Amino acid sequence: MLIRAFVPDDVARLTQLTIDTFRPFFENSVGTLLDGLVLATLHTDWRDDYREQVPALHDPAQHKYVAVAEAAGVIAGYVAWRADLTRRHGEITLLAVDQDHRGDRTGTALCEHAFADLRGRGTRLVEIGTGADAFHAPARALYESLGCVPFPTVHYYRQL
Repeated sequence: MLIRAFVPDDVARLTQLTIDTFRPFFENSVGTLLDGLVLATLHTDWRDDYREQVPALHDPAQHKYVAVAEAAGVIAGYVAWRADLTRRHGEITLLAVDQDHRGDRTGTALCEHAFADLRGRGTRLVEIGTGADAFHAPARALYESLGCVPFPTVHYYRQL
């Protein structure tokens, strides 16, 4: 597996990969909450949200970076992160791995790549957020295997 720097020609594939990766979350997890009200209210255009978000993930002038994993010349996943150099804090903002490459350490390699970059920038702490639902269980397992420590938060929704 090759981990390489993002290039603008990656945007279309990374956007589709993100939509494919998170489709089950939006359709099966959030989509079922309060009979679909949370999805209909907060995430109606989640695909378009990713179409807008993904191209803006890489902006070195704003200390935002993306690295891409390739296997046999095909994009297997990517990681996006940002650095707050003043606070010496970093954040993994998005990690997406193609379904065919989950479980083959692609996610691990991508996170370790981002961690190394952040460490090289003087960062002392990195943050990664994920959900507590079943969809995000593999992400939680990955982050804990990397030595990340969870801090639980809870979001409540109520239909009015």
